[in-house]
Parts: sequence; structure tokens; C-alpha cells
Amino acid sequence: MLIYIFYFFIAVVVVQLFYYLGIFGKFAFAKPQTITPKNIPVSVIVCAKNEEDNVKNYIPLLAEQDYPDFEVVLIDDASSDETLEVFEEFEKQYSNIRLVKVQNNEAFWGNKKYALTLGIKASKKEYLLFTDADCYPTSKNWITAMASQFTTEKTIILGYGGYEKKERSLLNKVIRFETVLTAVQYFSWAKSGLPYMGVGRNLAYKKEEFFNVNGFIEHIQVRSGDDDLFVNQAATKANTAIAYSPESFTYSKPKESYKAWFIQKRRHVSTANYYKFFDKMQLGLFYSSQLFFFLLVILLLAFQFQWIAVLALLATRYTIAWIVMGFSAGKFKEKDLKIWFPVVEIMLIFTQINIFITNIFSKPVHWK
Repeated sequence: MLIYIFYFFIAVVVVQLFYYLGIFGKFAFAKPQTITPKNIPVSVIVCAKNEEDNVKNYIPLLAEQDYPDFEVVLIDDASSDETLEVFEEFEKQYSNIRLVKVQNNEAFWGNKKYALTLGIKASKKEYLLFTDADCYPTSKNWITAMASQFTTEKTIILGYGGYEKKERSLLNKVIRFETVLTAVQYFSWAKSGLPYMGVGRNLAYKKEEFFNVNGFIEHIQVRSGDDDLFVNQAATKANTAIAYSPESFTYSKPKESYKAWFIQKRRHVSTANYYKFFDKMQLGLFYSSQLFFFLLVILLLAFQFQWIAVLALLATRYTIAWIVMGFSAGKFKEKDLKIWFPVVEIMLIFTQINIFITNIFSKPVHWK
């Protein structure tokens, strides 16, 4: 029996190496990205619901971007706090701000996609750049960096949305590692010609792409997914590019407690159920091979079966994964995560198992 388990372990290692070298390596070892400014018209779109504190701090960073032709479309999604009032003050202060006020609609109550649709229709520019109300760009050249990746063919641009670092916090390292791993996956598959998701914290596309797929209508019943489900539907090898120069990054504050982050990740994972079959398959294969790798290592070493070969395969997988994730983390300015890779990877695996089991028995809560 152990010999078959050992053979299965070898197959699992091969699968892991295929992902890290064959797929993730396409991004990890890619050349640094250059920025060639393009003066194309851009609408920066921000949808907010009860975000008065965040928008006070972050909207000026958007309105004051160093870019020749852009507007900022602020969407207030029926907020019950002072978000709308803050937006109205910014509208008076900045001539490039356009305000969209959304009232609760019985058919689309609490649905962010409805609010975003109104904002997109109200926008006046040809290219749309999205971020969240709790996000901020790393520099005044954010629009320039993201827009520089548009071409005649490339009309969907996937960006990186990271989280702020917090010293002496293991949870913060796990959150940032999960964010890096997710970005490595969707960037690498996009470079492989099979884009499957993006994040609304940093995403851009030409307005015609939105109308080509009738907006969010195919998944309007799903509360989340205004970013990844749209990309999963509209993105192709021909029309999708990635932006990973440091100037193109956005950041937001991470969750302060494991419970809050767990709830957030439950929403993200539940949305993946609506991906295309191949995308669900490749994600499932990666995460299941991760889990089986650790379980089989423990089992085989516990019985000391072919322990030299097991340790050799363990070292090979870890060395390659460490190198690939190290180069990738460096591209995202997250070099400190390289040291913590073995620890945070194991913690993330057990969190994912917990999320999978929890989502089976209850539905996660979505847009506030």
C-alpha cells in the first residue's frame, strides 16, 4: 500500500513543479516592466458604501494624479453615513470629479454591480480604471502606469492591489502572502494566454469591453464578482495584459483580526464557484496538490518509507517554490515574505480548508 502512496506523492510533486515552474515562473522570471505614457482618456471609477473615513483620505490622491486627460467618477451606493456629503465637497473642490448618487433599488438592493453599472454609464472617458474606496495608489503616476499597458489589442489590464505591512504581525504576513500568491496565479495564467480573474482594487478596461458582454448581466444574481467574474467572462489571450511596475500598485489596510479576514476570504472563494470549468479545475488542482503534498510527506516520513527519496522530493519542491515565490514577491515589493514562506504557506492551507468546509454549510455575506 505504501508504494502506491509513494507513487501518488511523486505525481503530486510533479503537479506542484508544473505550476511553480511551468506557470508561475512565467511571471516570476519576467523582465521588469517599462512604462511608455499614453495620453488616452481615462475615467477612474470608485464605488463606495459607508466609507466616509477612507474617502476623506484617499480621493485627493486620485483627483491629483499626474495625468493629462482623466476624470474621477465617485459612486455613492446609498450610504447611510457621511460618504455622500464628503463626495459632494470633493465635487466642489475638484473640477475633474463626477458624482453619481445611487438610490436603493428593490430589484438590485445591496448589489454593488448595479451601482457600478450606473457609474460606468455616467463616465465620459473611453478607458475605465477601477479601484475600491479603501484603496490608494502608490504614486501620482498610477493612472500613467496602468494606462501605459493599453494597446489597440490589449483592452483589459490586470493590476496588483496589495495590503499595507504591519510589523510583528503574523496575520498580516499571511494576508499579504495570500494576496501575492493570488496575484502570481492570475498574472501567470494571463501571461500564459488564459486570464481568469482580476481584482477590483486595481483593474482597467476599455468601456466597450463592458458592453460587449452586456455588463454584469450574466452574473448579476451573484452579489460579488464585479471584478473577477467580469474578467473571467470577458478576458481572452488577445485582449488582456498585466501591469506590474511599482507605480501601478494600489494598497489598502488589511483586516486586523483573523475572523474579519476569514469572512472576507469566504466571499472571495464562493465567487470562484462561478468561474469557467477549466479555471475551477486548475485552481482546484493546485490547491489540492498543495494539501496532498504536506499530508503525504507526513504519512511517508511517519512510516520511514523511502525517506531519503521523500526528503529529496520535499527539498526539491520547496527550493523551487521558494525561488519562484521569492522572485514574485520581489516584483510586488514584498521581499520580507520570502523568509516566512514555509510558515505562512501552511497557515494559508489550513485556512483554505476551513473556508471550504464553512462555505458548504453557510453562505457568506457580501456587499454591505
